[in-house]
Amino acid sequence: MENSVLSGRHPWPRLAEGYWAESRQPLASLVFLAPLLIAYELGVLILGVQNGADAFLAGLLDRMGFSQHFVLPLVTVCLLLGWHHVSRDSWRLSAGTLSAMVAECVLLAVALRLILVLQSAMAMAVSTPIEMHLGDRFGLAVGFLGAGIYEELLFRLILLSGVAWGFRRAGTKPWLAVVLAAVATSLLFAAAHYVGPSGEPLGWFSFVFRFVAGMFFAVVFSYRGFGIAAGSHAAYDILVGVF
Repeated sequence: MENSVLSGRHPWPRLAEGYWAESRQPLASLVFLAPLLIAYELGVLILGVQNGADAFLAGLLDRMGFSQHFVLPLVTVCLLLGWHHVSRDSWRLSAGTLSAMVAECVLLAVALRLILVLQSAMAMAVSTPIEMHLGDRFGLAVGFLGAGIYEELLFRLILLSGVAWGFRRAGTKPWLAVVLAAVATSLLFAAAHYVGPSGEPLGWFSFVFRFVAGMFFAVVFSYRGFGIAAGSHAAYDILVGVF
């Protein structure tokens, strides 16, 4: 530290660069999301809450003969561990990485909330607050943890990566492949909220915002990794849906 000061070089840029790279790693995503994943899976067992993406992925595994409750979270953990192994990154995390990831997720959630406020102002839309008991808020918060993890797992880690790979295989330029994949999967992400037994009535305002949110999380996933995308998704849902 003393040498850095004497030489006129501040350590913060180096620390920021290290955090930017380390927080993108699958291992950091796994360690960061592990408490959220555990809390959500316990909530599924105790409270009976279940996110739609979780139900969809669990249904696919059930058709393959894997009906046990903890198969999907186990697959998620193994996927991130395998990804980290293939990437050949270090298996050590710096002391402040996880706390900085929490702060970054909250800031990104607030940014998306401001986008919703701006869209609402442009569309002259007014939302009516819903009164909820503390127990209802707790159940919603647990469900939103699952939304952050499993919706990002499905729409960004699996679909966005897979569709972008498909476009690249078809000869599309890498940057254009990512853009086209982000648009396609964001449309699917928006449409998914209106199908199934728990689907909402289709509305243009909510559809447009969910498409914008899908693009937002696609950019976050592409530049900041799975952990930040899932954490900011969960933080946004809790910020808007609970508070």
